[in-house]
Amino acid sequence: MLSREQQDFYAENGYLKVEQVVTPEELAELQSVTDGLIDASRGITESDERFDLDSGHCADTPRLTRIKLPHKQDPVYDRILKHSKVTEVLNDLLGPDTVLNTAKLNCKAPGGGAAVEWHQDWAFYPATNDSLLAFGLMLEDVTEDNGPLLVIPGSHKGPVLSHHAGGVFCGAIDPDDPLFEKDRIVTLTGKAGDMTVHHVRLLHGSAPNVSDRARKILFYECASADAWPLLGGSSYIHSLGQRKFWEDFQDRMITGAPVFTPRLADVPVTLPLPPAPDNTSIFKTQISGGAKSAFA
Repeated sequence: MLSREQQDFYAENGYLKVEQVVTPEELAELQSVTDGLIDASRGITESDERFDLDSGHCADTPRLTRIKLPHKQDPVYDRILKHSKVTEVLNDLLGPDTVLNTAKLNCKAPGGGAAVEWHQDWAFYPATNDSLLAFGLMLEDVTEDNGPLLVIPGSHKGPVLSHHAGGVFCGAIDPDDPLFEKDRIVTLTGKAGDMTVHHVRLLHGSAPNVSDRARKILFYECASADAWPLLGGSSYIHSLGQRKFWEDFQDRMITGAPVFTPRLADVPVTLPLPPAPDNTSIFKTQISGGAKSAFA
């Protein structure tokens, strides 16, 4: 799927955009299912295990920041990850044995949909090695005014910046950190069906959606099967217990086979503890943890 040039670009810069990675038919199905889930949120008045509500959400005008764990809500999300060109990109970058850590569908409602402050995914879920990445599959056209992904090329090779404030994990860096190189920011826009890829240690964020269109991006956070999560992250997997974890793990296998001997690499790790007062989503973590906004 990927050319040697594309793989080298990802290795050097820590991100990549792959155009039209799903077929028109696959995209239409994803859009239809997603619209159905958003419609189903009309009767919800508080964030729950399925939906993270944005301010102003109501039955007449549903406003979501996120659909949680979409791969557990409809099989189309799981199928696209495991049986499409998305799968080929994954194997080109992580090898034959891969596993899904989690998935989410960030909806970013129009007219001020919440920003995601600058952060490195690695700060949320460190592992035994950093062969992890996130896909961002665009379900609608993404333009500069509706909160596109912002990245800093090459930052995956640098340090993991502090994501703490006031003694708790706030899920965001301090925008005044001297190692935050604002002048190197790249904006990743694209057409529906395009997909971004970013390394687990890449600095990234996204501004509020100030357009009149929702920004729907389906994120898959994937790992090489030899990269095992460290205890201390906020993922639901840590609360399952051994047997349920094993059952869930088998469902999350994407390609290849499980690897029971973790690869231990010399990687920088700071556990995301103590947790923010509300760590039910990145949005709640950043707000309740007192993160300083780069977009204020």
